[in-house]
Amino acid sequence: RPLFTCSNPVLSSESQGALTLRLVAGLRPAEIARLFLAPEPTVSQRLSRAKAKIRTAGIPFRVPPDHLLPGRTPQVLACIYLVFTEGYSATSGDTAIRDELCDEALRLGRLLCELMPDEGEAWALMALMLFHDSRRAQRTDAAGDLVPLECQDRRRWDRAKIEEGVVCLRAARRRGGGPYSAQATIAAAHATASNWEATDWDTVVAGYDELAAYGNSPAVRLNHAVAVSFRDGPDAGLAEVDALA
Repeated sequence: RPLFTCSNPVLSSESQGALTLRLVAGLRPAEIARLFLAPEPTVSQRLSRAKAKIRTAGIPFRVPPDHLLPGRTPQVLACIYLVFTEGYSATSGDTAIRDELCDEALRLGRLLCELMPDEGEAWALMALMLFHDSRRAQRTDAAGDLVPLECQDRRRWDRAKIEEGVVCLRAARRRGGGPYSAQATIAAAHATASNWEATDWDTVVAGYDELAAYGNSPAVRLNHAVAVSFRDGPDAGLAEVDALA
């Protein structure tokens, strides 16, 4: 519940996220800046302003009552995923992956599903993280270099996490769709394919179509174009890329 405490709507969404990641997850301003694609001084200023506003306005820093939790859930989901992202692709340090952050994000995701079992996007986020995390041990080679998805040994992926992810995705779909559900659908297509050639690109393309309905960002459109290129050939994908200009 400390995640809900930091996600106070009196603060801007950017300040909520930065404060949560700093106080709850213990991330440094440089790491938070990388996750928000923002300069480090900007993030440091957000943190300072948020703390000052809490002090001067006398905002109670306490766990909100249950009826206020749903309104803060989207911010909490975003923060959990950002913690996982920093663990899955570390900003700094000697390794490309920070296991302790991945594990903490999974722990928080499971707690949120227990706390709000009817929240479909909580289940979808849990599925998304599990599908990604199932191949954590195969993402780097002996030298610590990242291994592309198509080159990973799928026999050594964590099947238990993939199966748990499938269960969570089904639970999410029963409760309605959302952006995390769309992302989890895409991740499931990769996680459940026996090899790269067996990837269900129809499902991946459809997943990006669904995701675009929630926010048609350039990143989503570019990923859609890549998926189309694998399904329909490079010319089709390049035609979509040309349209992004």
